[in-house]
Amino acid sequence: MTMSSTNAATLNGAADAPGTALLHHWNLVVGAGRANEGLRADWQRQLREVVDTQGFRYVRFHGLYHDDMFVYREEAGRVEPSFAYVDSLFDALLEAGIRPFVEFGFMPRELATATETAFWWGAHGCPPTDFDKWEQLVAGTVAHWRDRYGLDEIREWYFEVWNEPNLRPFFRGTKSQYLELYRRTARAVKGVDPSLRVGGPATSNFVPDSRFDGETEDTAAHADTVGAPDLDALAWEPVWVAEFLETAGREGLPVDFVSTHPYPTDWALDEHGQGARLTRGVDATATDLRVLRDLVDASAFPEAEIHLTEWSSSSSSRDHTHDYPQAATFVVKANLDSIGLVDSLSYWTFTDIFEEAGGGQLPFHGGFGMLNQQGIPKPTYHAYRFLSTLGDELLVHTDAGVLTRDSATGALVAVVYNYPAEVARSVPASFDTRDLADAIQATGDSRDVQLDVAGVAAGTRFRVETLSPSSGNAIAAWDALGAPLNPTREQTAAIAATARALDVTELVAGEHGLAATITLPAWGVALVTQAD
Repeated sequence: MTMSSTNAATLNGAADAPGTALLHHWNLVVGAGRANEGLRADWQRQLREVVDTQGFRYVRFHGLYHDDMFVYREEAGRVEPSFAYVDSLFDALLEAGIRPFVEFGFMPRELATATETAFWWGAHGCPPTDFDKWEQLVAGTVAHWRDRYGLDEIREWYFEVWNEPNLRPFFRGTKSQYLELYRRTARAVKGVDPSLRVGGPATSNFVPDSRFDGETEDTAAHADTVGAPDLDALAWEPVWVAEFLETAGREGLPVDFVSTHPYPTDWALDEHGQGARLTRGVDATATDLRVLRDLVDASAFPEAEIHLTEWSSSSSSRDHTHDYPQAATFVVKANLDSIGLVDSLSYWTFTDIFEEAGGGQLPFHGGFGMLNQQGIPKPTYHAYRFLSTLGDELLVHTDAGVLTRDSATGALVAVVYNYPAEVARSVPASFDTRDLADAIQATGDSRDVQLDVAGVAAGTRFRVETLSPSSGNAIAAWDALGAPLNPTREQTAAIAATARALDVTELVAGEHGLAATITLPAWGVALVTQAD
């Protein structure tokens, strides 16, 4: 259980100290399930909210070419796509103030060498029957966007080739076939305009063994990881990235950005072929990103951007931890620890309107979203809101949090957090029941964070918002109402009101600046903003 404070931390700085540029890699891109879900009014409403409150600038999703978008068609043997559904979605994105981070996939049924290989909605994860027709499809799509939105607009977009081609459900093919898919797709994109940005390999995950060294996954190699006494002592490497960069450099293929998915988990198989859900140490994300940064820097593409186009505490849409405050604290810690390493770390996803495993049948079912299906904010929603509020100049960064400044106004903003030392792992997934999530939430001591900022005029006020298990915790509010399966409109409104109403206090600077102690319960996060 959460105890009285037995540990302490400090965040000391000066309002007029030199700062360093702070790239907000956390809100460049956010994930969503599939394109067709984006045609829903509630999906679009939620997207507009996170654009307005978290400042996301791009959204990435699967299924651009899935059957339910009705794109693929041929005319006299020539690919002549139809874009009515795509236009409706992309128009809505741009009107909401967010751009697409385009993922080319999955395969249209008419070109698929295998069908309904992944997800409840039956994605066709496979190479095409005809690479020439695939290339025509991509070229026609990008040319359509050029004509509809203009070159200046689509030059701001990103074009990613496929999703997790190393995993068999998503690509029933070989590594060589993916590289051919990349060659053809990159040629099609650059054929419309050479300045358009293309990248890959969009693989999942980081692994410490040889399972992906060959043309297809060798599941027998998982046993080396499952049996390891210390996961964090292993050398975790991004899948296919080194070979992808080497091939592209040797062949002169364009790589404007490198993408992969650094989940801090590994769904390996044991010696019996059964799934082993492994959770790595709390520093796994930052450790992996340093490895990736060094790999790209040493490649033929040292100027390539790095976009981690999917990331969360786990890769399951039925992990109850996603609904809990500890997921938010993990988001804050991991993102702050990753400052300077990447161009984007894209949270998967902004909404529980997400049907890879079918629609969630409880209001809180462990979905990825920072908003649930009814649009109620979960703790991760506030984590991203806090991060997006930070200034663009970094003044201080410690294991307690960060102090930043807005270069335009001089206003100070800090985020401090308490990720309990008692939990050495990235927050572990809680499947089947909520028991583990409840136990982790009850673990750890409170923490006093001493925030001292010199150079602040006496009387300057600061607003403190605190997220914790007792503040801004939507699932607790749902539980308090008896956890209704189908909440009434009044119940939904009451849960949402509680979820949005964080504890708020005020600090006032004294004669020698700001000197305050912020006591955070286990898993607490506080946003401190200069009010005047």
